[in-house]
Amino acid sequence: MPVPRAMAVGSGPDAGRNQTHGGPDARHGTAGTNGKATVSSASQVAERDVPFQLRGNSFTMMVLKVFAPTSPNFFTQLNVKVRQAPNFFHNAPVVLDFDELPEAIVFDLGAFVAQVQALNLLPVGFQGGPQAVREAAMNVGLTPMPSGRAAKLEEVVKAPDPRQPDQQAPVAAPQVLIEVVHRPTVVVTEPVRSGMRVYAEKTDLIVTSSVSPGAELLADGNIHVYGALRGRALAGFSGDTNARIFCHSLEAEVLSVAGNYRVSEDIGSDFYKKAVQVFLRDGVLSMELLKTG
Repeated sequence: MPVPRAMAVGSGPDAGRNQTHGGPDARHGTAGTNGKATVSSASQVAERDVPFQLRGNSFTMMVLKVFAPTSPNFFTQLNVKVRQAPNFFHNAPVVLDFDELPEAIVFDLGAFVAQVQALNLLPVGFQGGPQAVREAAMNVGLTPMPSGRAAKLEEVVKAPDPRQPDQQAPVAAPQVLIEVVHRPTVVVTEPVRSGMRVYAEKTDLIVTSSVSPGAELLADGNIHVYGALRGRALAGFSGDTNARIFCHSLEAEVLSVAGNYRVSEDIGSDFYKKAVQVFLRDGVLSMELLKTG
C-alpha cells in the first residue's frame, strides 16, 4: 500500500524559505551566499530533533477470504486451522477479504471481528465487499486495503465460418488474461536469525546458511535451505500449490505450502534433522527424504 515517502517535519518546498535569515528579502539571498538562501544552524538542529518521521515500508500479512461469515462452522474450522500452528498465528495481523460476499449479505461485522480476535488473530484491514459491509468495516476501525492489480482484458473475436457467408460476426467477448510476473530468485547468504523475516515475492527463495528458531521464510515460489531449517518456512505463499520446500536438515517450527500447515510436533522422527522436501500431494502436505547420494 503506497505510503508517503520519508519526510521530516519542517522539510518540503517552502521549508528553506521560511527558515532563512534577514526577514522577507532573505529568500533572495544574503551577503556572501551568491544569491542562495542560507539556513540557520538552529533550524537544522530543530529539524533533526523532530519527534517523529514518516517513511514508507512494506509488510507481509495473511488474508482471510470470507465466503460465508454466517456459517455455523466458520469459526470452528478457523479454530482448527489456527491450532495447527498456534505460535505462527498468535497476534498475526490479518486482512479480511469480502470480495466474494453477495450484495444481500447481512451479518454483524463487529461481532464477527470480535470472534476473529478471540482466536488471537488481529484484523487490521479489509478488501472489497458490498457497500454496507465496507461501511461497517470502516465503523469498527478496519483500514481499506488496496486489492491486487486488475487482470488485463483482451478482446477475442472468432473468425466467421467461410462455409456460412451470411453468418454474422460474433460479438467480441472479453477474455481474462493472467499476468505472470517473473522475478530473479532471492538468495540469502547470511544466517537468518530469530525475529527476521525474509519474503521472496513472485519468485523462489534460496538460503545458503541456517535458519534460526523464530525466523520466518516466505516465498511465492519454492524455498531452498542449504543448512538447518529451524524456523518457519511458508512456500507458495500466494497460493501456488506446486511450490515446494527443500532443506538439508529439517528442524522447522512450522511448514506450509499454499496455506497447508504442519507444525514441529507433526514432523516425525523419520524426517527430523534429515534432508527433506515438502510438497502437496492430493491437497495434503507431504514429505519425502531427499536423495543425497
